[in-house]
This record gives sequence, C-alpha cells and structure tokens, in this order.
Amino acid sequence: MHYKVLYMSPENKNYLNDINEIRSMMEQSSRFLSLSGLSGIFAGTWALIGAGIAHSLLQQYKAEIAITEYCSSGEVQFQYLGKFFLLAIGTIILALASGTYFTTKKAKENNQSIWSATAMRLMINLFIPLTCGGIFSFALIYHGVYGLVAPAMLVFYGLSLLNASKYTLSDIRTLGIAQLILGCTNAFFIGYGLYFWAFGFGVLHIIYGIIMYNKYERN
Repeated sequence: MHYKVLYMSPENKNYLNDINEIRSMMEQSSRFLSLSGLSGIFAGTWALIGAGIAHSLLQQYKAEIAITEYCSSGEVQFQYLGKFFLLAIGTIILALASGTYFTTKKAKENNQSIWSATAMRLMINLFIPLTCGGIFSFALIYHGVYGLVAPAMLVFYGLSLLNASKYTLSDIRTLGIAQLILGCTNAFFIGYGLYFWAFGFGVLHIIYGIIMYNKYERN
C-alpha cells in the first residue's frame, strides 16, 4: 500500500495565512461579527419573565371583568392595557441593555468598534422593519384587533432579522426564518398569542444564544 505524503513548504503556509488574514479583514469590514450569544440568552430570559407576568395580569383581568360591579369593562380594559404597555417597555429595555452590554464587551475583545459603519448598517436594517412592526402592532391595538398583535410582532421581528442578517453572522438568518414560521402559524391560532410570543422571543432566543455561545465564544 502506498501513501502519498503532501508536503507544504513554509512559503505555501505563509500564503495560506495571508489569504486567511485577508478573508478575515474582508469579513470584519462587511459584517459585524461581535454579536454575543449571552445577549440572546438574557433577552430570552427577560422575555419569559415578562410573559409570565403578562399571563398573571391576564388572569387578573379576566377575574376582575367577571366580578367587578363598580367599573365598566372599558375602564378596566384601559387600566390593564396600560400595565401591559409598561411591562412590554420594561422587557424591551432590559433586553436591549443586556444585549448592548454583552455585545460591547465582545466587540472590545475582538478589537471591533460597536459604532463602526458596518454596525450602523446592521442597526438600520434591523430597526426599519422593527419600527414598522411596532407601529402596525399599535394600530392593531388601537382598532381592538388584539389577537393578531403577537403574530404581527413575530413576523415583523423575523423580517427584521432577515434584513439585518446580510451584515452579521448567518445564524441570525436562521433565527429570523424560525420567527417568521412561528408568527405565520400563530395567525391561525388566535387566542394563543402569549404562548407563541413566549416561545419565539423567549425559548428560541435562549436556544439561539446557547448555540452562538458554544459556536463562537466558549473557547
């Protein structure tokens, strides 16, 4: 049996190192590679906590509507809408704060600026569909179409991730597709929006974060 031994000269090794360095530089100039898996884990955790509190508030709302004698259902509904709104804002702030912290930390470790042109393109492409989705969701609430709020949020969030995936790690695209599938499915199961929302923004984020951490950060 004959074995062919491939010999790589020092010059060839240097060429390969140069090519890898050039490829790395091109990736860093066109993609923001400092997204942290811990950001996803914390964002998912805050979402699950928020969903738990929202479920408790929803049960209180149903009980109060059933037994109240002093307030009209419209007044009670307005009060609880305010509570849900504050809960949503608080959850978003906590998710953004933890995401900013861990991403900034990883960017410093990678010697990559979080305010680079690539990072700005990523944020712009992320927030354009996200902002439209927020306005559309408020419109649904304004018109009393509460059952479609969770599906709309999941769909627009998925579109945001797909739109931004061109400027960061390809794993974001997979998460975006999963959110889109979940949102479209939820549109056919009105009344289970909170569960779909918790799975999409909570469980999927945690799974994504764990995969990202093990894939890019663990070592």
